[in-house]
Amino acid sequence: MEAGGSEWLLVAVQQLVSWGAAGAMVFGGVVPYIPQYRDIRRTQNAEGFSTYVCLVLLVANILRILFWFGRRFESPLLWQSIIMIITMLLMLKLCTEVRVSNELNIKRRSFAAADSKDEEIKAPPKRSYLDFDLNYFWHWSKFADYVQCVLTFTGVTGYITYLWLDSSLFVETLGFLAVFTEAMLGVPQLYRNYRNRSTEGMSVKMVLMWTSGDTFKTVYFILNQAPFQFSICGLLQVFVDVAILLQVYLYSSYHPQKPVSHAAHPASTKAL
Repeated sequence: MEAGGSEWLLVAVQQLVSWGAAGAMVFGGVVPYIPQYRDIRRTQNAEGFSTYVCLVLLVANILRILFWFGRRFESPLLWQSIIMIITMLLMLKLCTEVRVSNELNIKRRSFAAADSKDEEIKAPPKRSYLDFDLNYFWHWSKFADYVQCVLTFTGVTGYITYLWLDSSLFVETLGFLAVFTEAMLGVPQLYRNYRNRSTEGMSVKMVLMWTSGDTFKTVYFILNQAPFQFSICGLLQVFVDVAILLQVYLYSSYHPQKPVSHAAHPASTKAL
């Protein structure tokens, strides 16, 4: 009886640990953005957060969901992508509202054709449908434009995936692109630090959160035998995070921090 009770207790503990790990996997990725969201709402200032973070994570997680249709991986990883997409859309909505409310007398930019009723646009737009000017891409004035762009991307990539779903090469490439895109999220920050020879203006706490989260995620991939793309790119992401932490140590030890104005420190592609 004692042996049976011990085995039951062990199984229950293992189940709880498994549920906890799955829950951490699903929601852990969005935790760093919760204080960022609250801070933007409190200060009504979105300068410290780059909306390109949202762009990269939306692309990566949409591709990951499409990859799931070709190769069924762990359900927590699928739910993680769904939760991350919802989170990034909420971040985009808040940032767009705050930015537009703080900018006065500007020409409104749209993903779709300009509305003829817009008082600020007196002449017909140069483009009949989409505004793909790189100077204004992903700098639109309405949240609806971002949603249209995301839906367009999802529709096009979804249709291509449907046509090539029987190709194992295409499916594996799709999975690699999904996780590789996310793994590269910290590279612009790494390059910016190297270019400036300084980590001034970068949140070290946030980098520590990236590192711990990416390490947990990579271990989860390996232990649960996720597709090899996940494990390889997870290790790459941890390497980038550690490299940024090394920059913090090196530049603070051997290079005095330069007094640079806020405008000279554009937000990285990871949330600061």
